[in-house]
Amino acid sequence: MIIPAMTGQVLEFHKAGKLRILAVVSPSPLIGVPELPTAVEQGFPSLVAQQFIGLLAPAGTPNAIINQITQATHVALTDREYLQTLIESGLEPDLDSSPEKFRRSLEDDIARWTPIVNAIGLKLD
Repeated sequence: MIIPAMTGQVLEFHKAGKLRILAVVSPSPLIGVPELPTAVEQGFPSLVAQQFIGLLAPAGTPNAIINQITQATHVALTDREYLQTLIESGLEPDLDSSPEKFRRSLEDDIARWTPIVNAIGLKLD
């Protein structure tokens, strides 16, 4: 058993019958493969983990630059072909994303995983 990051390659292996995906660990079914159940639906209520892909900038980056990047990202996500490519790759684009919303997601993830990391004694080298 493995919980890989959902990618286009993983989905292709699944569709070709070379890999059997038992469930996804997202909180809801993936848009690109809604027939795949979630781990929660399979009886594992705490098995929820999401991968995040986002743009990060150094602390102190001027708001004008952050706003420019945010606007360019929103424009890119209005391209239907690009959006479909993301969905087919197993990604769930957040069309309402913002720097503040992404920051909160990262903070929530850190708060969720810190006790687990500490409990099992993981250390960064």
